[in-house]
Amino acid sequence: MRALITGITGMVGSHLADYLLEKTDWEIYGMCRWRSPFDNIRHLIPRIESSDRINILYGDLNDYSSLLKVLQRSSPNYIFHLAAQSYPQTSFDSPIDTLNTNILGTARLLEAIRSSDLVDAVIHVCSSSEVFGRVSKNELPISEDTAFHPASPYAISKVGTDLIGRYYGEAYGLKAITTRMFTHTGPRRGDVFAESSFAKQIAMIEAGLIPPVIKTGNLDSLRTFADVRDAVVAYHLLVTVNPIAGEYYNIGGTHTCTVGEMLQKLISLSTMKTIRIETDPARLRPIDADLQVPNIDKFSAHTGWKPKISFDQTMTDLMQYWRKRVSSGERFLSR
Repeated sequence: MRALITGITGMVGSHLADYLLEKTDWEIYGMCRWRSPFDNIRHLIPRIESSDRINILYGDLNDYSSLLKVLQRSSPNYIFHLAAQSYPQTSFDSPIDTLNTNILGTARLLEAIRSSDLVDAVIHVCSSSEVFGRVSKNELPISEDTAFHPASPYAISKVGTDLIGRYYGEAYGLKAITTRMFTHTGPRRGDVFAESSFAKQIAMIEAGLIPPVIKTGNLDSLRTFADVRDAVVAYHLLVTVNPIAGEYYNIGGTHTCTVGEMLQKLISLSTMKTIRIETDPARLRPIDADLQVPNIDKFSAHTGWKPKISFDQTMTDLMQYWRKRVSSGERFLSR
């Protein structure tokens, strides 16, 4: 069996590669842009260079011809479409690029699949819980049929991704299945996301690189946290347990708290006891998806999946990840 992971150099893509290499005998093909940093898969470089079940192919969602070549070279049985412009805050500054990459990029990939001989491949289309955006408290927990109310250009782009994935499953019979993963994090999380930014700032404070002040955005947003290592287990089950073309699922963790409470957990793990918190206006979104609590019964009933890694363990591992990177001498912006 052969699997293609678009966006393999991202947090989720890299952990998915790790999981598939350990738990399956599949040949793994990872698609990335030629300029993508290999930080998250540096530990796999020896295997990549010796073609030990993992191969890197260069492609771009905005270049249709490159997608055709990637599909031809990988000939996958399973396709995990994770590549995206995935930073909500960035999407306010670069809305056109975000919409183009995430909506039209997904359409280009699915069109390339449809025009190939890979019509029997099982395709995971990664949408986002951000599609639900602003919901009222009486709509919690959020089910698959909760109305979309996107609150950022990124979220709008994922509405398009979501609908395109379902459309290609229903209209053309592609085995495309869409997921709305709620907040998931852990080691390798990009520092533009709140919990990873906080952990990085704490690690830099501990190392004496910045003053003992953590810059934050909206701390009142309510989130349900999952671990990325549980998320990739879910994605494997998604494509292997009776995949149904055109289906769509909410996936997420079980620990719900505000962003502020999450920050307090990270601070409690620190050796520094004099850390102050300061709101940074640049970190506030014009609109926020502030109630992100999922109902995952549909996916759990279909696959038997349940998250196993505790919130405390996820936060501990995230802190250790950043401590290791900061202590290595790497330089980071204090964003």
